[in-house]
Amino acid sequence: MKTFEKSHKLDYVCYDIRGPVMDEAQRMIAQGMDILKLNIGNPAPFGFRAPERVIQKMAESLTNTEGYSDSKGLLEARQAILNYCKSKNIPCASVDDIYTGNGVSELITMSMQGLLNQGDEILVPSPDYPLWTASVTLAGGTAVHYRCDEKQEWYPDIEDMKRKITSKTKGIVVINPNNPTGAVYPKEILEQIVQLARENDLILFADEIYDRLVMDGIEHVSLASLAPDLLTLSFNGLSKSHLIAGYRCGWVCLCGDKSKAGGYIEGLNLLSSMRLCSNVPAQSLIPEALDCLNETKELLVPGGRVYEQRECIYQALQEIPGVYTVKPKAAFYIFPRLDKDKFHICDDEKFALDFLKEQHILITHGGGFHWETPGYFRIVYLPETEVLKEAAKRLKDFLKNYKQV
Repeated sequence: MKTFEKSHKLDYVCYDIRGPVMDEAQRMIAQGMDILKLNIGNPAPFGFRAPERVIQKMAESLTNTEGYSDSKGLLEARQAILNYCKSKNIPCASVDDIYTGNGVSELITMSMQGLLNQGDEILVPSPDYPLWTASVTLAGGTAVHYRCDEKQEWYPDIEDMKRKITSKTKGIVVINPNNPTGAVYPKEILEQIVQLARENDLILFADEIYDRLVMDGIEHVSLASLAPDLLTLSFNGLSKSHLIAGYRCGWVCLCGDKSKAGGYIEGLNLLSSMRLCSNVPAQSLIPEALDCLNETKELLVPGGRVYEQRECIYQALQEIPGVYTVKPKAAFYIFPRLDKDKFHICDDEKFALDFLKEQHILITHGGGFHWETPGYFRIVYLPETEVLKEAAKRLKDFLKNYKQV
């Protein structure tokens, strides 16, 4: 049995659920102060609603979903997921290769627990969605961060990935579309990553939760579709595309060549059974939701709310002296950079804390995403445009005289 002890490693992998910035925000809220939360990708507080037919389907299903399901999930839900995989050319062969989960987060943790022994390594992007690093660490492994290149639209640095593969490396995590940068990786980059995995006999972990939130006419290519000869775990769900983060409704599909993964799959089956099953009422709406994609698409084109909010925050940041950013192509996030020399930035967590105290706006500093270069931060652009404009104005005012000692 694996054992864990509290260490600095656990502090290192924590997200913004703790730490001085979040602690201060909670203290200010407790004192009755109004805080604008631009730190977490939760659509619910900002007036988004799930498609009505999806909510109605769940309501109709409640009386039929009061017991446990199969540990992997309802058959009709997994069949709908399998059909979706086929539409994306993802080589998932059977409903038996699909596990539903209480959000993708649970399944990420499960996938690492079933695989890693002490000292095993997983390549994880930097910046990352920090749950990946946390899950690797808590499973006894080591997250080795490969750089994504801001100068190249935040695409993975393939040469850096090559340098960081060792005899201990077990897999590569690819977050595409990416959180926190909003980047969408082209097929050519994905093919190079697949080739690295092929040459080094590695498992691919494809976090594609934002694949239905892509803008500017860009086509999202699923990593597993390029790797039918490799084992790929493809993660997805409804939290973001259907605006139902609180429903906790995700899945993972085991794709490609599973011939060498018998022990790993046995472990995943055991872990899946140990938690009995995922949220059954939420599972029941998967078929309806995956047949209901037009409502999401309408948000992502000119005139659509997410598109216009992306345009608004990007343009507003462009007008602030000393702030630079790559335009995101997907999801709800933008990852700006502060001019290090202009503001003397050496600690981006201090910047986030200072900004919170003065302007009552909560953001996440770049270090929270395992990005070591100071001066970066993430904004969630879910609020309506007038709120985003006001937030940008307050940031501009704050930066006029801001310098770190």
